[in-house]
Amino acid sequence: MTEIQPASHSKQRIRYAVMALFIAQGLCFASWASRLPDIKKDFSVESYLHYGLLMFLIPIGKFVAIPLVGFLLPRIGSKKTVLISITGFTLSLFMVSLMPDITGLGIAMFLFGIFWNMTDISLNTQAIEVERIYGKPIIATFHASWSLAACIGALIGYGMINLKVGTFVHFAIITIAALIAILINYKYLQEATPKAVQAEKKTEPKIKPKGFRMPETLLIQLGLVWLLALIVENTMFEWSDVYFQSVIKAPESLQVGFLVFMIMMFSGRMLTNFAYRIWQKKTVLQIAGALILIGFVTSSLFIHTADTLIIKVIINSIGFMLIGLGISCVVPTLYSIVGDKSKTPVGTALTIMSSISFVGPLVAPLLVGAISDSHGMEWAYLAVGLLGGCIIVIAALSKTLRK
Repeated sequence: MTEIQPASHSKQRIRYAVMALFIAQGLCFASWASRLPDIKKDFSVESYLHYGLLMFLIPIGKFVAIPLVGFLLPRIGSKKTVLISITGFTLSLFMVSLMPDITGLGIAMFLFGIFWNMTDISLNTQAIEVERIYGKPIIATFHASWSLAACIGALIGYGMINLKVGTFVHFAIITIAALIAILINYKYLQEATPKAVQAEKKTEPKIKPKGFRMPETLLIQLGLVWLLALIVENTMFEWSDVYFQSVIKAPESLQVGFLVFMIMMFSGRMLTNFAYRIWQKKTVLQIAGALILIGFVTSSLFIHTADTLIIKVIINSIGFMLIGLGISCVVPTLYSIVGDKSKTPVGTALTIMSSISFVGPLVAPLLVGAISDSHGMEWAYLAVGLLGGCIIVIAALSKTLRK
Protein backbone atom coordinates (compact mmCIF):
# COMPACT_ATOMS: atom_id res chain seq x y z
CA MET A 1 0.00 0.00 0.00
CA THR A 2 1.43 3.39 -1.01
CA GLU A 3 0.65 6.21 1.39
CA ILE A 4 0.46 9.90 0.51
CA GLN A 5 2.80 11.78 2.80
CA PRO A 6 1.58 15.28 3.72
CA ALA A 7 4.04 17.91 2.47
CA SER A 8 4.09 19.65 5.85
CA HIS A 9 5.07 16.49 7.70
CA SER A 10 8.57 15.14 7.37
CA LYS A 11 9.10 11.40 7.43
CA GLN A 12 11.01 11.84 10.70
CA ARG A 13 8.04 13.53 12.36
CA ILE A 14 5.71 10.79 11.12
CA ARG A 15 8.09 8.18 12.48
CA TYR A 16 8.30 9.91 15.88
CA ALA A 17 4.51 10.15 16.05
CA VAL A 18 4.08 6.42 15.51
CA MET A 19 6.88 5.77 17.98
CA ALA A 20 5.18 7.97 20.58
CA LEU A 21 2.03 5.85 20.37
CA PHE A 22 4.07 2.67 20.73
CA ILE A 23 5.50 4.27 23.88
CA ALA A 24 2.03 5.13 25.17
CA GLN A 25 0.87 1.57 24.61
CA GLY A 26 3.99 0.17 26.31
CA LEU A 27 3.47 2.35 29.39
CA CYS A 28 -0.17 1.27 29.71
CA PHE A 29 0.68 -2.39 29.24
CA ALA A 30 3.55 -2.44 31.75
CA SER A 31 1.48 -0.58 34.32
CA TRP A 32 -1.17 -3.28 34.08
CA ALA A 33 1.30 -6.19 34.12
CA SER A 34 3.31 -4.82 37.06
CA ARG A 35 0.21 -4.68 39.27
CA LEU A 36 -1.17 -8.15 38.49
CA PRO A 37 0.03 -9.65 41.82
CA ASP A 38 -1.79 -6.80 43.61
CA ILE A 39 -4.91 -7.29 41.50
CA LYS A 40 -4.80 -11.03 42.25
CA LYS A 41 -4.50 -10.25 45.96
CA ASP A 42 -7.07 -7.44 46.06
CA PHE A 43 -9.76 -9.59 44.47
CA SER A 44 -8.83 -12.67 46.56
CA VAL A 45 -7.99 -14.87 43.56
CA GLU A 46 -6.18 -17.69 45.37
CA SER A 47 -6.26 -20.56 42.85
CA TYR A 48 -3.78 -20.51 39.96
CA LEU A 49 -6.49 -21.93 37.72
CA HIS A 50 -8.98 -19.24 38.72
CA TYR A 51 -6.34 -16.60 38.03
CA GLY A 52 -5.71 -18.24 34.66
CA LEU A 53 -9.42 -18.11 33.89
CA LEU A 54 -9.47 -14.39 34.67
CA MET A 55 -6.52 -13.86 32.33
CA PHE A 56 -8.35 -15.99 29.75
CA LEU A 57 -10.83 -13.13 29.25
CA ILE A 58 -8.07 -11.01 27.70
CA PRO A 59 -7.42 -13.33 24.71
CA ILE A 60 -11.17 -13.74 24.30
CA GLY A 61 -11.28 -9.97 23.88
CA LYS A 62 -8.33 -10.16 21.48
CA PHE A 63 -10.22 -12.68 19.38
CA VAL A 64 -13.27 -10.40 19.22
CA ALA A 65 -10.95 -7.61 18.09
CA ILE A 66 -9.88 -9.48 14.94
CA PRO A 67 -13.13 -9.03 12.95
CA LEU A 68 -13.54 -5.53 14.39
CA VAL A 69 -10.19 -4.28 13.16
CA GLY A 70 -10.62 -6.24 9.92
CA PHE A 71 -13.86 -4.31 9.38
CA LEU A 72 -12.48 -0.90 10.32
CA LEU A 73 -9.12 -0.86 8.51
CA PRO A 74 -10.41 -0.96 4.91
CA ARG A 75 -13.30 1.41 5.68
CA ILE A 76 -11.92 4.20 7.84
CA GLY A 77 -8.17 3.61 7.41
CA SER A 78 -5.44 2.74 9.90
CA LYS A 79 -5.13 6.32 11.20
CA LYS A 80 -8.64 6.50 12.62
CA THR A 81 -8.50 2.85 13.65
CA VAL A 82 -5.37 3.61 15.69
CA LEU A 83 -7.15 6.51 17.40
CA ILE A 84 -10.13 4.35 18.40
CA SER A 85 -7.93 1.44 19.45
CA ILE A 86 -5.27 3.12 21.56
CA THR A 87 -7.74 5.48 23.23
CA GLY A 88 -9.90 2.49 24.18
CA PHE A 89 -6.82 0.62 25.40
CA THR A 90 -5.80 3.53 27.61
CA LEU A 91 -9.25 4.03 29.12
CA SER A 92 -9.76 0.29 29.71
CA LEU A 93 -6.56 0.29 31.81
CA PHE A 94 -8.11 2.93 34.05
CA MET A 95 -11.34 0.90 34.21
CA VAL A 96 -9.42 -1.96 35.85
CA SER A 97 -8.73 0.26 38.86
CA LEU A 98 -12.39 1.32 39.13
CA MET A 99 -14.03 -2.10 39.26
CA PRO A 100 -15.64 -2.95 42.63
CA ASP A 101 -15.88 -6.73 42.21
CA ILE A 102 -14.54 -9.71 40.25
CA THR A 103 -17.33 -9.47 37.65
CA GLY A 104 -16.48 -5.86 36.85
CA LEU A 105 -12.80 -6.78 36.73
CA GLY A 106 -13.57 -9.51 34.21
CA ILE A 107 -15.44 -7.02 31.99
CA ALA A 108 -12.54 -4.57 32.18
CA MET A 109 -10.04 -7.32 31.29
CA PHE A 110 -12.22 -8.33 28.32
CA LEU A 111 -12.29 -4.75 27.00
CA PHE A 112 -8.56 -4.43 27.68
CA GLY A 113 -8.01 -7.46 25.41
CA ILE A 114 -10.19 -6.07 22.62
CA PHE A 115 -8.42 -2.73 22.43
CA TRP A 116 -5.00 -4.34 23.00
CA ASN A 117 -5.22 -6.41 19.80
CA MET A 118 -6.87 -3.64 17.83
CA THR A 119 -3.97 -1.36 18.79
CA ASP A 120 -1.39 -4.03 17.93
CA ILE A 121 -2.74 -4.58 14.41
CA SER A 122 -3.55 -0.97 13.49
CA LEU A 123 -0.39 0.54 14.98
CA ASN A 124 1.86 -2.06 13.35
CA THR A 125 0.14 -1.34 10.04
CA GLN A 126 1.31 2.25 10.50
CA ALA A 127 4.82 1.04 11.40
CA ILE A 128 5.12 -1.09 8.26
CA GLU A 129 4.07 1.87 6.10
CA VAL A 130 6.70 4.07 7.75
CA GLU A 131 9.29 1.38 7.05
CA ARG A 132 8.29 1.47 3.40
CA ILE A 133 8.73 5.26 3.34
CA TYR A 134 12.26 4.86 4.71
CA GLY A 135 13.06 1.94 2.43
CA LYS A 136 15.01 0.06 5.09
CA PRO A 137 14.22 -2.16 8.13
CA ILE A 138 13.17 0.09 11.01
CA ILE A 139 10.22 -1.79 12.51
CA ALA A 140 12.42 -3.12 15.30
CA THR A 141 12.97 0.47 16.47
CA PHE A 142 9.23 0.89 17.02
CA HIS A 143 9.12 -2.32 19.03
CA ALA A 144 12.23 -1.21 20.89
CA SER A 145 10.46 2.02 21.85
CA TRP A 146 7.51 -0.03 23.10
CA SER A 147 9.90 -2.18 25.13
CA LEU A 148 11.70 0.88 26.53
CA ALA A 149 8.35 2.32 27.60
CA ALA A 150 7.45 -1.04 29.11
CA CYS A 151 10.74 -1.01 31.04
CA ILE A 152 9.96 2.47 32.33
CA GLY A 153 6.42 1.36 33.11
CA ALA A 154 7.75 -1.66 34.98
CA LEU A 155 10.10 0.58 36.98
CA ILE A 156 7.23 2.95 37.76
CA GLY A 157 5.10 0.00 38.82
CA TYR A 158 7.92 -1.38 40.98
CA GLY A 159 8.24 2.02 42.64
CA MET A 160 4.49 2.44 43.12
CA ILE A 161 4.23 -0.99 44.75
CA ASN A 162 7.07 -0.31 47.18
CA LEU A 163 5.69 3.17 47.96
CA LYS A 164 2.28 1.56 48.65
CA VAL A 165 0.54 3.65 45.99
CA GLY A 166 -2.79 2.10 44.95
CA THR A 167 -3.70 1.04 41.43
CA PHE A 168 -6.26 3.87 41.08
CA VAL A 169 -3.66 6.66 41.42
CA HIS A 170 -1.06 4.66 39.48
CA PHE A 171 -3.35 3.96 36.52
CA ALA A 172 -4.81 7.50 36.54
CA ILE A 173 -1.33 9.02 36.09
CA ILE A 174 -0.47 6.67 33.23
CA THR A 175 -3.85 7.20 31.55
CA ILE A 176 -3.44 10.98 31.54
CA ALA A 177 0.10 10.74 30.14
CA ALA A 178 -0.99 8.35 27.39
CA LEU A 179 -3.98 10.50 26.37
CA ILE A 180 -1.71 13.55 26.07
CA ALA A 181 0.65 11.58 23.80
CA ILE A 182 -2.28 10.52 21.61
CA LEU A 183 -3.59 14.09 21.38
CA ILE A 184 -0.21 15.51 20.34
CA ASN A 185 0.80 12.87 17.79
CA TYR A 186 -2.41 11.68 16.14
CA LYS A 187 -2.38 14.26 13.33
CA TYR A 188 1.02 13.06 12.11
CA LEU A 189 -0.08 9.47 11.43
CA GLN A 190 -0.33 8.20 7.87
CA GLU A 191 -3.77 8.57 6.32
CA ALA A 192 -4.50 5.02 5.12
CA THR A 193 -7.84 5.85 3.56
CA PRO A 194 -10.40 3.49 2.04
CA LYS A 195 -9.54 5.01 -1.36
CA ALA A 196 -5.93 3.94 -0.91
CA VAL A 197 -7.05 0.41 -0.12
CA GLN A 198 -9.31 0.35 -3.19
CA ALA A 199 -6.49 1.66 -5.36
CA GLU A 200 -4.26 -1.15 -4.14
CA LYS A 201 -6.92 -3.71 -4.92
CA LYS A 202 -7.22 -2.42 -8.49
CA THR A 203 -3.57 -3.28 -9.10
CA GLU A 204 -4.16 -6.92 -8.16
CA PRO A 205 -5.24 -9.51 -10.73
CA LYS A 206 -9.02 -9.78 -10.90
CA ILE A 207 -9.85 -13.35 -10.04
CA LYS A 208 -13.36 -14.49 -9.40
CA PRO A 209 -13.71 -15.77 -5.85
CA LYS A 210 -14.22 -19.50 -5.53
CA GLY A 211 -15.28 -19.90 -1.96
CA PHE A 212 -12.65 -20.18 0.74
CA ARG A 213 -9.11 -19.35 -0.36
CA MET A 214 -6.12 -20.51 1.63
CA PRO A 215 -3.79 -17.69 2.71
CA GLU A 216 -0.17 -17.69 1.70
CA THR A 217 1.91 -20.52 3.14
CA LEU A 218 4.27 -17.85 4.46
CA LEU A 219 1.50 -16.25 6.52
CA ILE A 220 0.45 -19.61 7.98
CA GLN A 221 4.02 -20.37 9.06
CA LEU A 222 4.54 -16.90 10.49
CA GLY A 223 1.17 -17.15 12.24
CA LEU A 224 2.23 -20.41 13.91
CA VAL A 225 5.50 -18.88 15.13
CA TRP A 226 3.51 -15.90 16.37
CA LEU A 227 1.14 -18.26 18.18
CA LEU A 228 4.04 -19.89 20.06
CA ALA A 229 5.62 -16.51 20.78
CA LEU A 230 2.36 -15.23 22.25
CA ILE A 231 2.16 -18.17 24.64
CA VAL A 232 5.67 -17.30 25.82
CA GLU A 233 4.96 -13.57 26.01
CA ASN A 234 1.65 -13.95 27.82
CA THR A 235 3.19 -16.35 30.32
CA MET A 236 5.88 -13.82 31.14
CA PHE A 237 3.55 -10.83 31.10
CA GLU A 238 0.91 -12.38 33.33
CA TRP A 239 2.86 -14.79 35.53
CA SER A 240 6.43 -13.49 35.95
CA ASP A 241 5.93 -11.51 39.16
CA VAL A 242 3.44 -14.11 40.37
CA TYR A 243 6.23 -16.68 39.85
CA PHE A 244 8.61 -14.65 42.01
CA GLN A 245 5.88 -14.18 44.60
CA SER A 246 4.60 -17.77 44.75
CA VAL A 247 7.52 -20.04 43.78
CA ILE A 248 10.54 -18.10 45.01
CA LYS A 249 8.62 -16.51 47.92
CA ALA A 250 10.40 -13.22 47.29
CA PRO A 251 9.29 -10.08 49.16
CA GLU A 252 7.95 -7.14 47.16
CA SER A 253 11.38 -5.50 47.10
CA LEU A 254 12.82 -8.55 45.26
CA GLN A 255 9.92 -9.28 42.91
CA VAL A 256 11.89 -8.19 39.86
CA GLY A 257 10.91 -10.91 37.39
CA PHE A 258 8.80 -8.76 35.08
CA LEU A 259 11.28 -5.88 35.34
CA VAL A 260 14.39 -7.84 34.29
CA PHE A 261 12.41 -9.59 31.55
CA MET A 262 11.33 -6.26 30.09
CA ILE A 263 14.83 -4.78 30.35
CA MET A 264 16.23 -7.62 28.25
CA MET A 265 13.29 -7.49 25.88
CA PHE A 266 14.13 -3.84 25.23
CA SER A 267 17.86 -4.59 24.91
CA GLY A 268 17.18 -7.38 22.44
CA ARG A 269 14.99 -5.17 20.26
CA MET A 270 17.72 -2.55 20.16
CA LEU A 271 20.05 -5.26 18.81
CA THR A 272 17.59 -6.80 16.33
CA ASN A 273 18.56 -4.68 13.31
CA PHE A 274 22.23 -5.43 14.05
CA ALA A 275 21.38 -9.15 14.15
CA TYR A 276 19.86 -8.89 10.65
CA ARG A 277 23.24 -7.76 9.34
CA ILE A 278 24.88 -10.93 10.63
CA TRP A 279 22.19 -13.58 10.13
CA GLN A 280 19.21 -14.23 7.93
CA LYS A 281 15.90 -13.49 9.60
CA LYS A 282 15.16 -17.20 9.64
CA THR A 283 18.35 -17.77 11.67
CA VAL A 284 17.37 -14.95 14.04
CA LEU A 285 14.12 -16.81 14.78
CA GLN A 286 16.05 -20.03 15.50
CA ILE A 287 18.42 -18.25 17.90
CA ALA A 288 15.41 -16.68 19.60
CA GLY A 289 13.81 -20.09 20.09
CA ALA A 290 17.01 -21.45 21.63
CA LEU A 291 17.28 -18.56 24.11
CA ILE A 292 13.63 -19.02 25.12
CA LEU A 293 14.16 -22.73 25.74
CA ILE A 294 17.34 -22.24 27.76
CA GLY A 295 15.79 -19.43 29.80
CA PHE A 296 12.75 -21.43 30.86
CA VAL A 297 14.87 -24.49 31.68
CA THR A 298 17.09 -22.28 33.85
CA SER A 299 14.15 -20.84 35.78
CA SER A 300 12.14 -24.05 36.13
CA LEU A 301 14.81 -26.66 36.87
CA PHE A 302 17.74 -24.82 38.45
CA ILE A 303 15.51 -23.24 41.09
CA HIS A 304 15.82 -26.43 43.13
CA THR A 305 19.64 -26.21 43.20
CA ALA A 306 19.60 -22.94 45.18
CA ASP A 307 19.61 -22.91 48.97
CA THR A 308 19.17 -19.19 49.67
CA LEU A 309 16.61 -16.63 48.57
CA ILE A 310 19.19 -14.36 46.95
CA ILE A 311 20.60 -17.20 44.83
CA LYS A 312 17.08 -18.17 43.75
CA VAL A 313 16.38 -14.59 42.72
CA ILE A 314 19.65 -14.42 40.75
CA ILE A 315 19.09 -17.75 38.97
CA ASN A 316 15.54 -16.90 37.99
CA SER A 317 16.52 -13.40 36.94
CA ILE A 318 19.11 -14.90 34.57
CA GLY A 319 16.47 -17.25 33.19
CA PHE A 320 13.98 -14.44 32.70
CA MET A 321 16.65 -12.30 31.04
CA LEU A 322 17.39 -15.04 28.51
CA ILE A 323 13.69 -15.40 27.76
CA GLY A 324 13.36 -11.64 27.32
CA LEU A 325 16.34 -11.54 24.97
CA GLY A 326 14.94 -14.43 22.94
CA ILE A 327 11.35 -13.25 22.61
CA SER A 328 12.40 -9.66 21.89
CA CYS A 329 13.17 -10.20 18.22
CA VAL A 330 10.42 -12.66 17.28
CA VAL A 331 7.50 -10.29 16.62
CA PRO A 332 9.58 -7.53 14.92
CA THR A 333 11.12 -10.20 12.69
CA LEU A 334 7.70 -11.59 11.77
CA TYR A 335 6.43 -8.12 10.83
CA SER A 336 9.57 -7.39 8.85
CA ILE A 337 9.26 -10.67 6.93
CA VAL A 338 5.66 -9.76 6.06
CA GLY A 339 6.82 -6.42 4.67
CA ASP A 340 9.62 -8.11 2.66
CA LYS A 341 8.01 -11.28 1.34
CA SER A 342 4.22 -11.28 1.61
CA LYS A 343 2.13 -10.67 -1.51
CA THR A 344 -0.93 -9.95 0.64
CA PRO A 345 -1.83 -6.34 1.60
CA VAL A 346 -0.24 -5.53 4.96
CA GLY A 347 -3.44 -4.97 6.94
CA THR A 348 -4.94 -8.19 5.58
CA ALA A 349 -1.72 -10.14 6.18
CA LEU A 350 -1.53 -9.03 9.82
CA THR A 351 -5.20 -9.89 10.33
CA ILE A 352 -4.63 -13.40 8.92
CA MET A 353 -1.61 -13.93 11.15
CA SER A 354 -3.50 -12.62 14.15
CA SER A 355 -6.37 -15.01 13.37
CA ILE A 356 -3.93 -17.93 13.54
CA SER A 357 -1.96 -16.72 16.53
CA PHE A 358 -4.89 -15.75 18.76
CA VAL A 359 -4.94 -19.35 20.04
CA GLY A 360 -1.67 -18.63 21.85
CA PRO A 361 -3.10 -16.17 24.38
CA LEU A 362 -6.09 -18.50 24.84
CA VAL A 363 -3.84 -21.44 25.66
CA ALA A 364 -1.33 -19.61 27.89
CA PRO A 365 -3.43 -18.77 30.98
CA LEU A 366 -5.25 -22.12 31.05
CA LEU A 367 -2.07 -24.13 30.41
CA VAL A 368 -0.03 -22.37 33.09
CA GLY A 369 -2.93 -22.26 35.54
CA ALA A 370 -3.88 -25.93 35.21
CA ILE A 371 -0.30 -27.28 35.39
CA SER A 372 0.55 -24.93 38.25
CA ASP A 373 -2.43 -26.13 40.29
CA SER A 374 -1.65 -29.80 39.70
CA HIS A 375 2.16 -29.98 39.56
CA GLY A 376 3.58 -26.57 40.47
CA MET A 377 4.33 -23.41 38.52
CA GLU A 378 7.93 -24.42 37.79
CA TRP A 379 6.65 -27.38 35.73
CA ALA A 380 4.25 -25.08 33.90
CA TYR A 381 7.22 -22.88 33.02
CA LEU A 382 9.15 -25.88 31.73
CA ALA A 383 6.22 -26.83 29.49
CA VAL A 384 6.10 -23.32 28.03
CA GLY A 385 9.87 -23.38 27.52
CA LEU A 386 9.58 -26.37 25.20
CA LEU A 387 7.73 -24.12 22.77
CA GLY A 388 11.04 -22.37 22.12
CA GLY A 389 12.19 -25.65 20.59
CA CYS A 390 9.08 -25.65 18.39
CA ILE A 391 10.01 -22.21 17.06
CA ILE A 392 13.44 -23.58 16.12
CA VAL A 393 11.85 -26.49 14.25
CA ILE A 394 9.32 -24.38 12.31
CA ALA A 395 11.99 -21.88 11.24
CA ALA A 396 14.37 -24.68 10.25
CA LEU A 397 11.83 -26.56 8.13
CA SER A 398 10.24 -23.52 6.44
CA LYS A 399 11.26 -23.13 2.80
CA THR A 400 9.40 -19.85 2.36
CA LEU A 401 11.58 -18.13 4.99
CA ARG A 402 14.75 -18.77 3.05
CA LYS A 403 16.25 -15.86 1.15
